[in-house]
Order: sequence, then C-alpha cells, then structure tokens
Amino acid sequence: MLELKNIHKSFTLNGNIINVLNGIDFIIQQGDSIAIVGASGAGKSTLMNIMGTLDPPSQGNILFEGQDVWNMEEARLCHIRNHEIGFVFQFHHLLPEFDALENTMMPALISRSDAKAAKEKAIGILKDVGLGDRMRHRVGELSGGEQQRVAIARALIMGPKILLADEPTGNLDRITGEEIIDMLVRIKEEQGLSLVIVTHNQKLAGKMSKTLEIADGRIQ
Repeated sequence: MLELKNIHKSFTLNGNIINVLNGIDFIIQQGDSIAIVGASGAGKSTLMNIMGTLDPPSQGNILFEGQDVWNMEEARLCHIRNHEIGFVFQFHHLLPEFDALENTMMPALISRSDAKAAKEKAIGILKDVGLGDRMRHRVGELSGGEQQRVAIARALIMGPKILLADEPTGNLDRITGEEIIDMLVRIKEEQGLSLVIVTHNQKLAGKMSKTLEIADGRIQ
C-alpha cells in the first residue's frame, strides 16, 4: 500500500548539513501494525512526516498504491492526505473554541462533505472511542486522554486506509496511554486499517505485529 524506497532526509543548520535519514526502505501492507522505535533524535518523527506526505524526502521515492506521491498532481496528493491517511500526533492540535463533535467533523467540513452526513459519522466515531457523553464538551473541559480520543476520532472521520500515530501516548499517564493503544489496536482490527506508531515505549511497541528500530538514520 505504501512503500518507501531509499529515503534520505537532511537539513541545513548554521551552514552545516545534518543527515537525519540515510536510506530507509520498507513497505506498509494493508492491515499491518508497525511500531517505529529509536532514541530521541533518531529521525522517527521525520520519517513519519515523510510517510504522511507532509514533508518531502531529500532523496528517494514514496509510492502510494504504486504511484510516486511527489509526481502526482497537487489535487491528487491533497486527496490522499485528506482521505487515505489519518494522523494522530503527540500534541492533539484540537481547536479550543470548538467542542469534541465539531473538532471531529473538521476534516469532513474542510473537504466540503455533506454536513449532516459528517455529523452523523462523527457522532458514531465518538461513541466508538468512548466519548458518546462528552461530544458537546469543549477541549478545555476534556482530560488529556479524552482530548487524544477526539484527535483519533478526527483522524478516522474520512475513513483512511493508513493511520499514522506519532507518540500518541507521550503526554498521557501509563494507564491512559495503554487504554489509547488498546483502542487503536481494536479500531485497526475492526476497520482493517494499517497502523503505524512512533513510540519510545517498548511495551506499547510490543502490541504491534512488527517493530522497526531506527539508528544512525537507518532501519536496523
């Protein structure tokens, strides 16, 4: 479904070139659950952003269903970002002026989906992630775990094929974090998604079917 071929990424800082990724190759198949682990600064989040087409590689190719994403027309690439790939970040990036339901609906509204249908779907997803009685609460009225559940619901609203989660439990306590991971695994199984998680937590990584470790810019 998603293939990374010889991915390199470098940045220039104060005139110095910093190589972060040095030839990454791997394939995400439908239904995969993959943990990406490694030390802080190893390039895990950089790789996640490249996988999600949020950032282009310095070198290499990203193929989505056999097509190189960076050779696509912008409209097609935007469609993939909005419909095919869902994102969950360590910091939930919810809009504080809106409630849980409105935050969940946002990607559908941005894509000009039917508002009534988007609302009905968002309600169903929020119930599925355990927020059926909290959907009219604004962000500031929700706990950290509840906020992350809203972020997951928002990532699922467009029915993505791949869900990318970058340290989704990084700001949560252990018990809440485990609940979030268990929920992601359940949703992955029920919906047949591909799930890729960046994490420092080896216990959480162990719940995935495959673990990839990044060191020195390469998969070990």
